[in-house]
Amino acid sequence: MKYEIKNNSGSPIEFENEAQSLCGFAQKRFGFKKPPSLVFNEDQNNANKVLGKTGYYDPNTMEIHVFVTGRHPKDILRS
Repeated sequence: MKYEIKNNSGSPIEFENEAQSLCGFAQKRFGFKKPPSLVFNEDQNNANKVLGKTGYYDPNTMEIHVFVTGRHPKDILRS
């Protein structure tokens, strides 16, 4: 299954295959029927904060938002 991934960061996402694989693993593990969309967001103000957000889930849109500014791909995928 191909999962919807939206890149709102303005930078290329070079780990989409890994994100797709992780989404598949999560769906198998947790058994949800309708997968959420994954949204990569850019936010320099958030990135400048030591305790800035790494991501959040919006139940109204069924989207997982992950902040990518200044972060290593491994850290982004952990979010």
